[in-house]
Amino acid sequence: MLAVNPSTAQASVIVDELVRNGVRHVVACPGSRNAALTMALADAADAGALELHVRVDERGAGYLALGLAKVLAAPVAVCCTSGTAVANLHPAVLEAYHSGVGLMVITADRPPELHGTGANQTIDQGDVFGPAAVGVQFPVAEAEPAGAARAGLPMGLLQNAVWRGLVCRAVAQAQTGRPVQVNVPFREPLVPTGDGDWPSSLAGRDGGLPWTTSAAPRSVAGSRIDFRVPARTLMVVGSGSPARARAAAAVAAAAGWPVVAEPSGIAAALAGGAPVLRCGALLLATGALPDRLRPDAVVVVGRPTLSRGVRGLMGQAPVYGVGDHPQWTDPQYVAQHVRGWLDESDMSYMDEADPGWLADWLTVDTAAASVVDKQLGAQPWPTGLQVAADVVAALPAGALLFLGSSNPIRDVDLVAEPRADLEVHANRGVAGIDGNVSAAVGAALGVPRRPCYALIGDLTFLHDLNGLLIGPTERRPDLTVVVVNDDGGGIFSLLEQGERRYAGSFERVFGTPHGADLAALCAGYRTRHTLVTTPDELREALAPGIGLRVVEVRTDRTQLRELHARLRAGLTAITAD
Repeated sequence: MLAVNPSTAQASVIVDELVRNGVRHVVACPGSRNAALTMALADAADAGALELHVRVDERGAGYLALGLAKVLAAPVAVCCTSGTAVANLHPAVLEAYHSGVGLMVITADRPPELHGTGANQTIDQGDVFGPAAVGVQFPVAEAEPAGAARAGLPMGLLQNAVWRGLVCRAVAQAQTGRPVQVNVPFREPLVPTGDGDWPSSLAGRDGGLPWTTSAAPRSVAGSRIDFRVPARTLMVVGSGSPARARAAAAVAAAAGWPVVAEPSGIAAALAGGAPVLRCGALLLATGALPDRLRPDAVVVVGRPTLSRGVRGLMGQAPVYGVGDHPQWTDPQYVAQHVRGWLDESDMSYMDEADPGWLADWLTVDTAAASVVDKQLGAQPWPTGLQVAADVVAALPAGALLFLGSSNPIRDVDLVAEPRADLEVHANRGVAGIDGNVSAAVGAALGVPRRPCYALIGDLTFLHDLNGLLIGPTERRPDLTVVVVNDDGGGIFSLLEQGERRYAGSFERVFGTPHGADLAALCAGYRTRHTLVTTPDELREALAPGIGLRVVEVRTDRTQLRELHARLRAGLTAITAD
């Protein structure tokens, strides 16, 4: 009887220890060098120990795992073969790093003796992600002679203990919100070649426990507010920890501060009782606030990335950050103080509330909402702004909404009514348009039996079309993807290059019309497609449904710049009154 070969033994131990450490979802991409891992994962999935998701495109697989990790708030792993397959995970790793998501990337590698020899699919991949991922390098599994208890490792360590201990270290790093690359070199044979025993025990700890249990310190006592904060303070809530945003929002509620919250932070801010402004970002975009609305301080919670109006506010008043240490958000270098936490136990540092401060902001916000609704009501449907407002308003309570980068998330930020009963996610770490479909699919797979939606642009959709490629044996998400199709890069119409003087080159190099037939593309992926042309058709298409479907709304981006200019002009008139 042949003994279990080293690659099979090592892979089975790695997968077993992942399960013991609470990893319940793994995305696998087919390959030769990672065959032992994927076969061990399939066995674990068949036993009900974890859920395995199989995808053929590593870039999409990385974002699928990222989407799962976001909604589960727990490490999720993605496994691939060696070579360029690893490099294709880099965008997702960068997004995870800048979003604070514990994505685990398990990369199969060639053994050391094949590096530098011209061997196929062999690159120096041990540190390919640089500082964006913590590296955990596995040793090559060695055969153990029959009856031997040791394998020549330093200090006589058993290989089983080393493999399990390294998995524990990798998961512990991921649990802190850091991406981790687990690089495992495998020698052939890469598939099971015998059904005998491994010479030494491959068992884990009794009772299904991890090989090493660990717990990160949770105290925030050393990073609390210890300075005075004035009554006329404006709070800005960006992406980041919902618990931190919720705790800080409770302070805003008690202190009488108006709150400008980005879409991914709205639910947490409202849960904390904060007075969230509907049109805060638009009002700040007018540029010049009257004295009655000008804050004496700005408290920034998390990482705001969307509004130029918010960025323009920074530096006009003292800025106090509540965010991650040492990676706090302050691209303009204006923050005076940064702390890791703010909650109601810090109220002694807050000046007594000024009732007129919040009242003035709420009055102006109500007037601004009236202007926005009137302007959008007078505009022929559809525009991106109208679709954003209509989608947010139409979703059922408890729905999950993934917002694509570029215009869709900004449109929601500008005009949608804040809702506490929606869970909103977005890739705001590096805010690329890549991987958005896959991330939305991952998020939806992580919350089965809940209605899930995505609102994305056409270029974002086309960039990750392979996110629709789901094999017939894979679990499919209940996800409705709303694609705002303006046949190109509408966001550039709103930037400097969209000015009339650049019209000669704009359409080719920024507008980038594509003329793609989204219905035909969806048909190729066997995905349901619906084209809607009226608000009623959109609302009907957003009724909760089963499976993956695409709802297309075609818009005209040539009117974008003028529409946004009219909105700003209308709000400027309000703030000047």
